[in-house]
Amino acid sequence: MAMKESGEMYLETILVLSKRLSMVRAIDVGEEMGYSKPSVSRAMHLLKDRGYINVETDGAITLTDEGRAIAENIYDRHNVLTEALRRIGVDEKTAVDDACRVEHYISEETFQAIKRMMEQ
Repeated sequence: MAMKESGEMYLETILVLSKRLSMVRAIDVGEEMGYSKPSVSRAMHLLKDRGYINVETDGAITLTDEGRAIAENIYDRHNVLTEALRRIGVDEKTAVDDACRVEHYISEETFQAIKRMMEQ
């Protein structure tokens, strides 16, 4: 089943939060993304049912191997695209915002070409 943009955003947010916090909870995800408790709760339920996250009895959310792979892929795309946009003169906020939108739709071929260009 293909992952939708919203699911990718939730997984990426969990990954980013896990780098900053000792325990990621649904409330942390909601605060980071600016989403309501019901929206986050529904998303966490769907991600858990699809095997992308685990939710412990204390509310701690962790990524499964599959969820982590998706999150790391999206996070890598975000970072590479943000840096590419900054290098061509786009201001920081616009680069971050635009990268966030593009990261979900850009083809793998195009992304890899941009990544190779950035490594030169």
